[in-house]
Amino acid sequence: MAEQEKGEKDRTSGETDGAQRDRQNPDTGDHRLNLAAVYVSDAQHNRNIMFDTTPQAVRLYLLYNHWLLRVCVYVFIMVDLSLALFEEPALVPLPLWATSVIELLCLMVFSARLVHYAKVIPRRVFIRDPKNICIIITITLCVVDLCVYGVLRLCGRSAVRWSRVLRPLLLINITEGRQLRRAFRSIRNALPQILVVFFFFIFSVLMFSLMALKLLGKRNLKTIDGAPYFTDYLEIVFDLYVLVTTANSPDVMMPAYNYSSFFAIFFILYIVINTYTFMSVFLAVVYNNYKKYLKEEVRQLVRAKRQKLCHAFSLLQEVGGAEREPRVSQTRWKQLVRLVQPDISNAHRELLWSVCDPQNTGHVGKMVFVQLADLLNIHVITMKSHTHPLDRWIPAFYQSTFSKLIHSMVQHRMFVYVYDVIILINAVFIGLDEENPAVSVAEWIFLTLYILEILLKLYTFEPHTFFAKHQFWNWFDTIIIVSALLATIINSALKSSGGYTSRQILDIVFILRVLRLIRVVDTIPRFRAIINTLIKIGAPMLTFGQLILVVYYIFAMVGMELFKGKVHYFGDDSDNPAHHFCGNVLLNGSAFARNNYCKNNFNDVVSSFILLLELTVVNHYYFLHCVIHLACCVFTLSLTPPPLLAGGFTAVTHVSARIFFILFHIVVVIIIINIFVAFILEAFFIEYMVEKSELQTALEKKIEELCLCVEQKHADNNLVDAMETQENDLGPAEGAKVKPTIIFKISSTRYRTMDGLLQRMFETEMDLSTDDLEEEATENRTFSNPVFTSS
Repeated sequence: MAEQEKGEKDRTSGETDGAQRDRQNPDTGDHRLNLAAVYVSDAQHNRNIMFDTTPQAVRLYLLYNHWLLRVCVYVFIMVDLSLALFEEPALVPLPLWATSVIELLCLMVFSARLVHYAKVIPRRVFIRDPKNICIIITITLCVVDLCVYGVLRLCGRSAVRWSRVLRPLLLINITEGRQLRRAFRSIRNALPQILVVFFFFIFSVLMFSLMALKLLGKRNLKTIDGAPYFTDYLEIVFDLYVLVTTANSPDVMMPAYNYSSFFAIFFILYIVINTYTFMSVFLAVVYNNYKKYLKEEVRQLVRAKRQKLCHAFSLLQEVGGAEREPRVSQTRWKQLVRLVQPDISNAHRELLWSVCDPQNTGHVGKMVFVQLADLLNIHVITMKSHTHPLDRWIPAFYQSTFSKLIHSMVQHRMFVYVYDVIILINAVFIGLDEENPAVSVAEWIFLTLYILEILLKLYTFEPHTFFAKHQFWNWFDTIIIVSALLATIINSALKSSGGYTSRQILDIVFILRVLRLIRVVDTIPRFRAIINTLIKIGAPMLTFGQLILVVYYIFAMVGMELFKGKVHYFGDDSDNPAHHFCGNVLLNGSAFARNNYCKNNFNDVVSSFILLLELTVVNHYYFLHCVIHLACCVFTLSLTPPPLLAGGFTAVTHVSARIFFILFHIVVVIIIINIFVAFILEAFFIEYMVEKSELQTALEKKIEELCLCVEQKHADNNLVDAMETQENDLGPAEGAKVKPTIIFKISSTRYRTMDGLLQRMFETEMDLSTDDLEEEATENRTFSNPVFTSS
């Protein structure tokens, strides 16, 4: 009987031996809770770090992941990369000692960060982690190169800063660069399949080049500049490779086409096969293989996240008896969420719990608990409904018939249509001559109408709601209109004062007038849906921005060392005779100089990035011939004839210079840009067409069920009222009637991380099953850190 009573007592209390130990030893209970919070936080932010689970290591790990330290690391990485602006060849020259001190300071910060990382993870893991090895080697080589370069410069010798190409490796291999590393790994894994298609494409180019040599090489054809046409096989290969980009079309075809229309068939077949067919196949193969390996990366990411959540559950679980399943109590769950995300309100926390425990059982099981990270990642806006200030100050007038008529007018659809028409009429006036007095008066009329619109909306809608942080278009409209008004007033005042010659204020006015037209996007649902979708996928696209930045930086550093000082820009109004041939006699009379391409050079990092951007968009690809010819001077002792650009070919004398630009085109245009375009399309279609996730839908339903949706104006005696009265989140509680009602809104304006978007893209192919959870839970019952794949 005593044992039966004891068992009944255990079942009703719902405590485990671990929970009793936590009560007897608070330090152990706090550590288990803190450790579980770390696991959930890692799962929420998709961190894949294997850290020690000792209390000291956990504290160091929390400090390591502090947002201030992470921002500091990114700042020093940007400083380190931006040193190229001040180093030779420099855009803004600084003394060698200054740039050296800054670089050493950055390397010291990276070393300290690495030491901190070594303190929070097991030593054996730290030593075997490839990214740690890469950072150590990179820092060592940068220090050695800096010392050698400084000594050689002090001795008056010339030297090359070869270690600058290694700087982007720090951005790739820092702990926070896991998304960038994942992108590079996926490209690396897909490279074998990509190379198969690329070799087939090169074989096609070589075959067509050989046919062109045999068909046209012996016909004594000349280009428009009088140079031999298609007589050199390597020249033909390069010209036809450029033709794939359509940059030299139809110039490269014209001599043969003028000789006989029959030869146009050759070029048409070449373009159809290589430009349209092979480039499309490249897009398909690149993205298909990239997506395949990326999906596997995401699957491992999700599995690691579930492992972390399972271990967090094991740390907090309570079992009432042998027949009852493990669960986490409401008290422990709230303590956990408060530690993981302390910035959310008590009302928000109660809302999340009501989603996890819709039956109000007071506990959650493992299947529900492992969705906690995704639930916390759903951006919920908490708002408090306020009474309009005018309704408090002058209620008689604000509730009058005339005032309600204004409210109805502003909220009516015709109000939107009228201002759409005003915007379209304004667009016509923007294109007219601004010196016309009638146009000037019309601009004041339009500004007055726009200001009147904002005032009417502020009169109708409560200001706190109208200018809430998620009301992007309201903020945009107000800022644009107010800025345009101020700029127009300043411009008119300066003109009336006399002697006003600067157009800077006027340019600002014109820009604001054009930006004003964007307001029409908010009034057309289809336009608004597209813009909102682009905003949602904007943040994850930063990963590809970093990817392109890394590639650009490496090629820019190499290009600066190879081609610096070969082309000079003197300005359009320069009297220097060298202005006519870009400071290099080899360009005298060349099309490169005649077209004023002198500013396209590798004399500093900014010019290098702009030049690489021109190569990326394949605009005027021919200026490569000039740069390539100049590069040949670096590798050859004999002088070669200046390149000829007008006819689409040039006298290239060294094949190694071509490798630099062709390699850039292959890496950036064929691989990275194809992946970027395909990923944009996939992400856009998913965000634009796919329905909401189950968790987001459940959360919205719960908000509506509790009468806490945005449309709800009054919600008396509901969950939030009772909760706020108890926990006093809004201050002293004086009763439900005097407190503002809290309402919620799901805001999916953007994904917080690239991982969130990737998981959304592949979530239909990754099913969460009970068997997987059981397997993950039994992998390690000693609460030690699970072994994750290093990222």
